[in-house]
Amino acid sequence: MAAPSGGVNCEEFAEFQELLKVMRTIDDRIVHELNTTVPTASFAGKIDASQTCKQLYESLMEAHASRDRVIKNCIAQTSAVVKHLREEREKNLDDLTLLKQLRKEQTKLKWMQSELNVEEVVNDRSWKVFNERCRIHFKPPKNE
Repeated sequence: MAAPSGGVNCEEFAEFQELLKVMRTIDDRIVHELNTTVPTASFAGKIDASQTCKQLYESLMEAHASRDRVIKNCIAQTSAVVKHLREEREKNLDDLTLLKQLRKEQTKLKWMQSELNVEEVVNDRSWKVFNERCRIHFKPPKNE
């Protein structure tokens, strides 16, 4: 699933996580998808497995690229906020509200960065399952 057409809300981490959860649906359902669309040896003649695997490959590539863009975009936005708050903090060391806000944004930034690790695990798992079922039906382009 691609990112929503509207802007991604990076300000609320819970919304950011919920968006990623929805965008990871294809990865969560890959085993079911492969079981229902890629035939076993006994049914190989009835379905074009190479076309099915190709379409699934393209969907996975698009989903992974889309999530990567969303995560990195939110990291960049939050990093900019943290940088700005640090600069403000340097000017006004006594402002506790500013310090609290800075800490909150730094924590959110760390959480967003950890989503890159989650994304790597999710992607690796999906590609492993994909390759196990589709390697004899479809060979991905070498440049990707």
